Amino acid sequence: MSLPLLLFFFQFLSPSLQQFPRPCTTPDVLRSKRCCPVWPGDGSVCGSLSGRGFCQDVTVSDLPNGPQYPHSGLDDREQWPLVFYNQTCQCAGNYMGFDCGECKFGYFGANCGERRESVRKNIFQLSVSERQRFISYLNLAKTTVSPDYMIVTGVYSQMNNGSTPMFTNISVYDLFVWMHYYVSRDALLGGPGNVWADIDFAHESAAFLPWHRVYLLFWEHEIRKLTGDFNFTIPYWDWRDAQDCQVCTDELMGARSPLNPNLISPSSVFSSWKVICSQPEDYNQREVLCDGSPEGPLLRNPGNHDPNRVPRLPTSADVESVLSLTEYETGLMDRSANMSFRNALEGFASPETGLAVTGQSLLHNSLHVFMNGSMSSVQGSANDPIFLLHHAFIDSIFEQWLRRHQPPRTHYPTANAPIGHNDGFYMVPFIPLYRNGDYFLSTKALGYEYAYLQDPSQRFVQEFLTPYLEQARQIWRWLLAAGLLGAAVAGIIATIITVACRRHLKRRKSSAYGERQPLLNSSEEEGSTSYQTTL
Repeated sequence: MSLPLLLFFFQFLSPSLQQFPRPCTTPDVLRSKRCCPVWPGDGSVCGSLSGRGFCQDVTVSDLPNGPQYPHSGLDDREQWPLVFYNQTCQCAGNYMGFDCGECKFGYFGANCGERRESVRKNIFQLSVSERQRFISYLNLAKTTVSPDYMIVTGVYSQMNNGSTPMFTNISVYDLFVWMHYYVSRDALLGGPGNVWADIDFAHESAAFLPWHRVYLLFWEHEIRKLTGDFNFTIPYWDWRDAQDCQVCTDELMGARSPLNPNLISPSSVFSSWKVICSQPEDYNQREVLCDGSPEGPLLRNPGNHDPNRVPRLPTSADVESVLSLTEYETGLMDRSANMSFRNALEGFASPETGLAVTGQSLLHNSLHVFMNGSMSSVQGSANDPIFLLHHAFIDSIFEQWLRRHQPPRTHYPTANAPIGHNDGFYMVPFIPLYRNGDYFLSTKALGYEYAYLQDPSQRFVQEFLTPYLEQARQIWRWLLAAGLLGAAVAGIIATIITVACRRHLKRRKSSAYGERQPLLNSSEEEGSTSYQTTL
């Protein structure tokens, strides 16, 4: 079967995972608020006949939020997902998905009984074929309409109590761009330009790290389903001590265009990408949501940013200083938090002192600003695929901190964090539902690892031996053919040499039989011998 046919097959037959599942975008579902689709595997709701799950009422946390968002009942994301759905599938065992048709992270197999640990690698440790495959997967996701998900294009109050749904199609890649926009967008309070900007369900507080951990896991999972490559993992860019954008080459994420420094090189596939959700001021003024329409080329001009805001890229010492902080959250648990590991890693506090700063973007934030383009806007930053490499490395630093300090679940705030960030709050806009605090745990429990965090023997296999074995695996037919051809040529040459030697010896023997004078002459005098050569 050809590769295009395989991709077509996996694209249209694989079930889905998150916002908004097509089966849950109909008027009947929206009016009933019951998002409990039938699992095709057995034809029952949530796969109940197979013991996969059942339809259950959604119970949201009623613990108080912080003072940063003083409104109530004005935003669809408050008490997620009750504005849209109050019943969803509750999956059992190792099952996951909006219809319980998938396996939890780290589990595989027909009954989700196989445990497997995937390894995310340094992008510079990938083989040539692995790098090419990664780029091709990105482009495939960008150009393939998601068969399972849709995005919402209006607020629920505009849908006539669900009778007039407002959803549209989106590509697999742009679905995740839109999700990052939706979780961080301003709250529309009513009337053009009337918004509340101090609200973000995935940034500037405790959920920043767990939310992005789930976000990357889902993205990774969707690429696996789209391509059929269930060994795929997101690579990371270790930017510690970097002086420039090391991944900005045409072999990787695209070099700078020689015609316009703000654009991607025409030699890169990313030069043809169009961004979405990059005009938040316009949406606020028109009181609308991003609808996924193309809004221009992908922009990037690394290094040409405000040096006062980002004096330099993060160093190894910066990362080590942040890792030494023992508290996950402190104070108001927002961008003003001092001595908070989350706030320092996110980049609102100094890595050297741990104290909150204004006017500068550090650590995580510094990479976004340094890229000086699509990456520099929070709501549209996921348009640039460098976002994935960057956040994979941020996730690895989070993992280092968890392993070093081994904090209990109680270290994650249960109340009084900014809206959306408490332990029991469901992550916006994921369906099925995932609580923030559930992902305040090691990657080992989620079935993945980072190559540079492995023990030395595992690192040697992953970073040095595996790439060579992978290349050998891909070219073994050529190596075998070359070996056989070489053996054949060597055999022919040996035969020719053997025949030539035999003929030469035969001629020499024939010449020796015709000699009239011996080669060695003995003297007739007794006791005296002399050797002379007869030429």
